[in-house]
Amino acid sequence: MTLGKTIDGKAFAAKLRGRIGEGVTDFVAKAGRKPGLAVVLVGEDPASSVYVRSKGKATVEVGMESYEFKRPATISQEELIELVEELNGDPRVDGILVQLPLPKHLDDAAVIATINPAKDVDGFHVVNAGKLAVGDPSALVPCTPLGCLMLLKDELGDLSGKEAVVIGRSNIVGKPMAALLLGESCTVTIAHSRTQDLASVVHRADIVVAAVGRPEMIKGSWIKPGATVIDVGINRVPAEEEGKSKIVGDVATAEAISHVAGITPVPGGVGPMTIAVLLRNTLVAASAREGLTAPAGL
Repeated sequence: MTLGKTIDGKAFAAKLRGRIGEGVTDFVAKAGRKPGLAVVLVGEDPASSVYVRSKGKATVEVGMESYEFKRPATISQEELIELVEELNGDPRVDGILVQLPLPKHLDDAAVIATINPAKDVDGFHVVNAGKLAVGDPSALVPCTPLGCLMLLKDELGDLSGKEAVVIGRSNIVGKPMAALLLGESCTVTIAHSRTQDLASVVHRADIVVAAVGRPEMIKGSWIKPGATVIDVGINRVPAEEEGKSKIVGDVATAEAISHVAGITPVPGGVGPMTIAVLLRNTLVAASAREGLTAPAGL
């Protein structure tokens, strides 16, 4: 086994977007229209604004329609829910994404619950979460964990029987990631901040998915030689140069790289996959709405 491989999520995402583009061309030929993704951005959060622009650009590049709805941070709960309900009924729109986090006076859960589950391309609606939990293949799955699973299967092939540890229990990454790995017949442990002797739990894993949101919390010595590591963390920390900052993951990569089979870098690993899978989910949702079979290989 060759150790120390960097798993190139950026390259994999580019290939996935290429397959999605081919699928969109086929969809347009059969449906007579383009798939449509509506993104709702509330307020002026800089990170969210950049992310929404990236999503819009990627949507257009694969041949889909991109609809952006920007609303002020002062929007009321009722106004935002009314907008989502309008998008539920809009025949141009196959996917709806409400960019999180919302301003504190708004109820994220209530807004997500308003989205038609068939258009919930983020996969956060309780209907889709429930479908994923029971293994229903019609579930729209959260983008980041599905992207992680794609990278793992590309690296390892059959995951059956492997021991996987997911560090983090969020509804966005940790819980759906565990469900996906269980669906691949892995033996799955969900670890978190209160796990006793976390190092020993991580050390037994063939697959480690780190999604805890703490910079370089998982030390290289915790990871079993030959394990495959997916680092979901994106943490901004001070750089060596005064006044500068840098992005690091949840894993101390420099400590782990010498003895892992593969590890995703931060940035350039999981991040590009999230947007690519969002496009994938939109095409899948559009195909379902038109009674078409989604393209194979997605």
